[in-house]
Amino acid sequence: MKVIETKRLILRWLSIDDADFILNLLNEPAWLRFIGDRGVRTLEDAKNYLLTGPMDMYSRFGFGLYLIALKDNRIPIGICGLIKRESLVDVDIGFALLSTFQSKGYGYEAASATMTYGIEQLGLKRIVAITSMDNHDSSKLLEKIGMKFEGNILLPNDSEELKLYAYDY
Repeated sequence: MKVIETKRLILRWLSIDDADFILNLLNEPAWLRFIGDRGVRTLEDAKNYLLTGPMDMYSRFGFGLYLIALKDNRIPIGICGLIKRESLVDVDIGFALLSTFQSKGYGYEAASATMTYGIEQLGLKRIVAITSMDNHDSSKLLEKIGMKFEGNILLPNDSEELKLYAYDY
């Protein structure tokens, strides 16, 4: 199901058919370094990640992480969307791109359209984001889409301090 369309991108719901792509994305060096190892090593692991993560969130909240595809050829290049974590009061935005598609403006295009969708379509008044302390590219992107650094936080059952950004509408 298509959710968002921009000049160059389509953001749509993820499905089991995206397991190959998810397997690749979740094992990218940047994902493992900045987001964390989700233990996804096989197609079956990727299908389980999709079922218990994004697809479960769609059924519970009506939103989640969306697949980012290039509009002209439908090639999947990343994910971007809104997440409701138990460990955060507010909905947060998350994104990740395959390394070959980074630094081309796709992250900004997807994230800014997702913010607009969250505010205008979902009626969110506040959207937050978390990023690792040394993920400077994500921090720059969050600031570029209008988010402000609020401070450092430690999520329950986690030992890594994270940066917290927020956008209040």
